[in-house]
Amino acid sequence: METQAVCGAEDRGRKDSRAPRRLAIVHVVSSFQTGGAEQVVVDLAASQRAAGHDVLAVAIAEDPDGPRAEQLRRRGVEVHLVPKCPGFDRTLTARLAALFATRGVMLVHSHNHLSLIYAAPAGWLHRVPVIHTRHGVSQDMQGRRWLRSAASAFVDAHVAVSQPTAAVVLGRREVDPPKLHVVANGIDLSRFAPDPAARARVRAELAIPQDAWVVGSVGRLSPVKNQALLVRAAARSLPWSGRLLIVGDGPERGRLAALARELGMSDRVLFAGERHDVPALLAALDVFALPSLSEGLPLALLEAMAAALPAVATDVGGVATALVDGETGFLVPSGEVAPLAARLSELQADPGLTAQMGRCGRTIALRRYSAARMAERYMDLYALLLVRQPPRVAAVRPSTVLAWIWGADRKPREITAAPDRGDGRPHGDHPSPRSPAALPS
Repeated sequence: METQAVCGAEDRGRKDSRAPRRLAIVHVVSSFQTGGAEQVVVDLAASQRAAGHDVLAVAIAEDPDGPRAEQLRRRGVEVHLVPKCPGFDRTLTARLAALFATRGVMLVHSHNHLSLIYAAPAGWLHRVPVIHTRHGVSQDMQGRRWLRSAASAFVDAHVAVSQPTAAVVLGRREVDPPKLHVVANGIDLSRFAPDPAARARVRAELAIPQDAWVVGSVGRLSPVKNQALLVRAAARSLPWSGRLLIVGDGPERGRLAALARELGMSDRVLFAGERHDVPALLAALDVFALPSLSEGLPLALLEAMAAALPAVATDVGGVATALVDGETGFLVPSGEVAPLAARLSELQADPGLTAQMGRCGRTIALRRYSAARMAERYMDLYALLLVRQPPRVAAVRPSTVLAWIWGADRKPREITAAPDRGDGRPHGDHPSPRSPAALPS
């Protein structure tokens, strides 16, 4: 069954005065650590804040703070930490609902599985629309599945970041089909482009010869990202002067370093660790590789395309919806070393093909995958939900009662937002999905 389009022409015509001009939106995430879903939240929240909406970002993991909190602060987004207790936290939903009540939240947007479990019922207690984005497909087939299924009943609209992700969700019967929409991820395209100066600077910093052929990958070092496959493929395909640059950190780093030693690649595999200058690092590459076992629509791939890099990626999740096999790079089977190594060797042997694929990928990224386009589609979906949502009438909202019970002495930890410029908007220029006036009055 096909998923719904977001706000088609018929839906746009039905918008009426029930949708407010200025929204109070809360984004709920597991943590503010580095990750693709977290970056989507940063870009989306910043765009909404720049459009004049009131935006709150909440993290709920046991250790939820991280670098994304600072990025949100700089964009004028208010940040709260509401850490969950170890195990299943019986109080977290109530605490979130109380926060929503005290902040006058009008729409709850949760991201990925942990926030779904706690934030969706909290939004229901607060009697406002709830939207949930699935940035990928869960790997634990059992685990907290029953909790996610129960929480899904409180969600008014589910969003998958690619059609393949939506198909998996429907196949598992985790979502009611009429509630499912697809909104592709987007990136801040202004940050990514070929940059010869950055290329020379980063290569000098990392002691990479300026004329070396460099394959790179960006992402958390975890089993699902399967960088071990890339190390094995590089051992077969890299010339002696070539390098493999792995950007990111995580639990697999020690095992990957050991594998590189075992394969005699220690001097040619470089671990850059977690970095916040990804555009410059991409500029230093010749080819981007994505060896994942599972993906939604990976931002790292979109960023590489915008940087005019050809990509060799495993055909998983929504990768094939962005990477055009044979035109912007190559798709290879997941988990197989030989095809990945062969495609890397093919690109290394043909600089003309490499450049052509990179240019084609950049053209597609610029046309389809901007953060502004993503934010606009989410704002259309918000407006649709606020119009179609049946009124949830209650003399007193349950969230208001919970706010009174929890009291002022149990406020969440707040990280103060960056000061406004004086006109109600944060410092800096950010893409605007919809000005308040563009939403129905």
